[in-house]
Amino acid sequence: MALRSRDDPGGDPGPGRARGPGGRGYEQAADVIAEGVRGAAPGEVPGRLCAVAVDLLPVDGASVSLRSDGMPVQLCASSAHAAYLAQLQATLGDGPCRRVLETGAPVLARDLAAPPHTHRWPVFVQQALAAGVRAVYALPLGSDAVCVGTLDLYRDSPGTLTDDQLRVARLVAGVMTVALMALPHGEEYELQGSETWLSGLAAEHDKIYQAVGMIMAQLGVGADEALARLRGDAFAHGRTALDVARDVVAHRRRFDTD
Repeated sequence: MALRSRDDPGGDPGPGRARGPGGRGYEQAADVIAEGVRGAAPGEVPGRLCAVAVDLLPVDGASVSLRSDGMPVQLCASSAHAAYLAQLQATLGDGPCRRVLETGAPVLARDLAAPPHTHRWPVFVQQALAAGVRAVYALPLGSDAVCVGTLDLYRDSPGTLTDDQLRVARLVAGVMTVALMALPHGEEYELQGSETWLSGLAAEHDKIYQAVGMIMAQLGVGADEALARLRGDAFAHGRTALDVARDVVAHRRRFDTD
């Protein structure tokens, strides 16, 4: 069964590079995925899978974001551009990734420049189009009961994935979910400096919470308002929320002096 979304029922595959799995077949795509992650350490697998998704499908970038309180946490991306788009959604608190995390259903936005997407995410759409993105396909990671994150695929031309391409995208998402669930935690698997695989990611995300706490103290507001101020400042200056959070924590930016 092909993956469908309540947001975009599919249809004409539209323009785009003929790079997808057409002609390769589902089993061949599975072989490409297996080859792409062969020999990778557990912590490297999600990033490898993002690269494989770009190779298999007519998309220009891929990223993975994990569910977290307040803001999604970007885990990996196929390129700096894809990483920026994931951070953009986290900063704005809006976009296909947020929609998937809220509903657990895929979002297949085949043309960001057209309704209903221009009405649903006006600011994200404006920023994404400025960054050269015309289509976004966001798939849930996890199970039917729990969505733990999203696989977001970005494309520089409008169009829908074919049924075969959707099957491959769903296959990549399924393998990504297995990879995330299989990642060792705590002290089971150590990287350089005796840090666990998520230590760097957690440290970066902790800066968001630390900055929110500092803004709360500076302005005497609650956590939601402080996070909104952080996001608003980032958007106003064309930066990501993480960039602004780093400045707040380093005492380079205060909100009580505005």
